[in-house]
Amino acid sequence: MRETLAQYRSFNRPARMLVVNQFTINVAFYMLMPYLAAHLSGTLGLAGWLVGLVLGVRNLSQQGMFLLGGALADRFGYKPLIVAGCTLRTGGFALLGLVDSLPALIIASCATGFAGALFNPAVRAYLAADAGERRVEAFALFNVFYQAGILVGPLVGLALTGLDFRLTCLVAAAVFLGLTIAQVRALPTHEATSADRVSSWRTVLRNQPFLVFSAAMIGSYVLSFQVYLLLPLHVRKVTGSELGGTVGVGALFAISAVVAIAGQVRITAWCKRNLPPGRCLVLGIGLMTSAFAVLLGASLLGLDHAGSPVALVPALLAAAVLTAGTMVGYPFEMDTIVSLAENRQVATHYGLYNTISGIGITVGNLLTGAALDIAEQVGAPYLPWLALMLVGAACTLAVHLLDRSHRLQPA
Repeated sequence: MRETLAQYRSFNRPARMLVVNQFTINVAFYMLMPYLAAHLSGTLGLAGWLVGLVLGVRNLSQQGMFLLGGALADRFGYKPLIVAGCTLRTGGFALLGLVDSLPALIIASCATGFAGALFNPAVRAYLAADAGERRVEAFALFNVFYQAGILVGPLVGLALTGLDFRLTCLVAAAVFLGLTIAQVRALPTHEATSADRVSSWRTVLRNQPFLVFSAAMIGSYVLSFQVYLLLPLHVRKVTGSELGGTVGVGALFAISAVVAIAGQVRITAWCKRNLPPGRCLVLGIGLMTSAFAVLLGASLLGLDHAGSPVALVPALLAAAVLTAGTMVGYPFEMDTIVSLAENRQVATHYGLYNTISGIGITVGNLLTGAALDIAEQVGAPYLPWLALMLVGAACTLAVHLLDRSHRLQPA
């Protein structure tokens, strides 16, 4: 933690405020979202497909609007979009706790998602601009605070939801309200450049090296998302009980967060000192791929039977390795986007990158679910892990070829 604190103090006020903002954003978001589905289906009695609709609308309104949010940030400046996003999420979270009709819930869900599309690209672009040549270190620090928020948020939410989910929503809204006021008062204005104001988002769509890199990285997002999809399902299966599943999933997220918080700054410093950026990306994706080799091996050795005392160990180890891979690659990935954008329309590039990865995650989840169904039908529990290893191997190879042909730098 000393290295992290020293790194934090080495940046100026805007960068320090942006990473603390991200911690606060994640605390508020994760104190509410993990418990929303249970509130919709339990307290409000919505049918399963309606719960899926409300949650899906939130995801679509965020992933589908990242490009617009990024373009607006480049046009009007980063601070106004950060403030607008925090304000909109304040209203969306408050509304989720105050309404029970389906139309109002959909409006609240849309507001919550679109808010993320407004501030996410702006925050990353502002941090990249403010950090300058220290972008890699800045995004390493950003990931520490990001993961810390994911660790703290559900714990706060668990305590509040035990009293009343509506209280959770109102507290989360209050956190975002406080964050909005803090941005207005303390975050310096970062003016958009004249080139960004007049440039069209079509310019970003014509940036072929950036688009190729975005496509090559889709596989890494499919892998990283499994900590929210396949790994929790696997943990619930092998623990063999509802309580064991809940504790196991909690341990899964806790290990991921603690590994990132404890090791991110040191790992990034070592990578930057010893490896070129492209090699760091390849190494990171390779590590993420190897996480599923752990689970594949456990399945082939029969260590994943429900109720087995060692069945949970491979899943927890895989989560740690998956997080380590993300830690290695993430800061260099964010830096590569800025490089390929040539420091022009950075927020729009981040917005489009998030949209592309979001589409990839959706398609990847559908295919992962299909692999899981097939595995159950044919009695081959190792099949999803093998499929994810192939996805990771393809992604690793694609990024390696881009690096070797010097296509991870602007032409």
